[in-house]
Amino acid sequence: MAEKTLPFSKQQLETMIDQYGSPFHIYDEQAIRKNARRLIEAFSWAPEFKEYFAVKATPNPYILKILREEGFGADCSSIAELILAEKARILDENIMFSSNNTPAEEYQKAKELGAIINLDDITHIDFLEKSAGMPEIISFRYNPGDLREGGNAIIGKPADAKYGLTKSQIFEAYQIAREKGVERFGIHTMIISNELDPNYFIETATMMFKLIGEIYDKLGIKIELVNFGGGIGIPYRPDQEPVSLEMIGKGIKEAYDQLIVDKGLDPLKISLESGRMILGPYGYLVAKVLHKKEIYKNYVGLDACMANLMRPALYGAYHHITVMGKEDWPCDQIYDVTGGLCENNDKFAIDRALPKMDIGDIVVIHDAGAHGHAMGFNYNGKLRSAELLLKTDGSVEMIRRAETLEDLFATLDFSGLED
Repeated sequence: MAEKTLPFSKQQLETMIDQYGSPFHIYDEQAIRKNARRLIEAFSWAPEFKEYFAVKATPNPYILKILREEGFGADCSSIAELILAEKARILDENIMFSSNNTPAEEYQKAKELGAIINLDDITHIDFLEKSAGMPEIISFRYNPGDLREGGNAIIGKPADAKYGLTKSQIFEAYQIAREKGVERFGIHTMIISNELDPNYFIETATMMFKLIGEIYDKLGIKIELVNFGGGIGIPYRPDQEPVSLEMIGKGIKEAYDQLIVDKGLDPLKISLESGRMILGPYGYLVAKVLHKKEIYKNYVGLDACMANLMRPALYGAYHHITVMGKEDWPCDQIYDVTGGLCENNDKFAIDRALPKMDIGDIVVIHDAGAHGHAMGFNYNGKLRSAELLLKTDGSVEMIRRAETLEDLFATLDFSGLED
């Protein structure tokens, strides 16, 4: 069972709201660091292990700095994410750049930073060469298609997903890259998202180890880095079990010993690019009840909306909700918990059993540390909220201020409207 606890009290939140307003996202630094160390420990057996944190999940340089201090790199997929990694002093091969439909300037920036460039398509080899020049090390993203079951609504089934190279293209791509002077090689895959079955990741590792063996047998190319992608899920629902990182690490080691060590292909650098599993459970969206409405259903309206957390509206995703000060009250009321956007799917919960709620109640929405603030937008002119960091000493630091109307209108020139 996933126990839904909080690292702060109602009184602490009241103080934060007085100082910073609401809504806001807040991240628990101590829990983030502890979780990061647990992942690294699960792969301590590997000759070299690197977690390239998926910047897209929580693109804040203060978060990236914490993770850099714990030994993490950065998985980037755009020029903005590359710059965030650079600002957080994550550089060189501590960055893995995995993008698709990539413009030239993004490859140029990745090469400038010394990042490992992970190509999404065989045609991008020539494009990269013309736009930035061939790097010393290159990686390719593998899409197994119908050779591998899996996928879900978030990422799509492998055969339907837009990402990666087919198996036949993989062999051709490495041969072309070698002919163009590339001396070092990696390989990557990412075919699942928010998966709770640890066996899936062990099976994916086994698939990739076998492919690495085939590449060596056919081409004589020894892969030095394998990136299994992200996709490790978190228990959004209280009745779900968290993924055992220890089981994943142990299972991948067994496959590594059998398929890499026994074949003489070690040492092989093992890497992941998890985002949700690293930050998701340790970030919270804090909001207040603004209105209550009783018509055909009972509605509770928050001062947050899907611009602050899009996942429930986009995927029908479950996020646990705590009403502060009422944790021990009976959940004998049924509410739709909504935001103020002019979209009927702007709901954090539908038909959710909760304690009786009143205007002014403080609400905490759990597991919002990844793909929460990052997916914010400005539809209806909604302003994105602040991000706060609960530091290890118990103090609170604002690591991103809330947007203002001036920010929203900064790209408009109203002077052209004057008569």
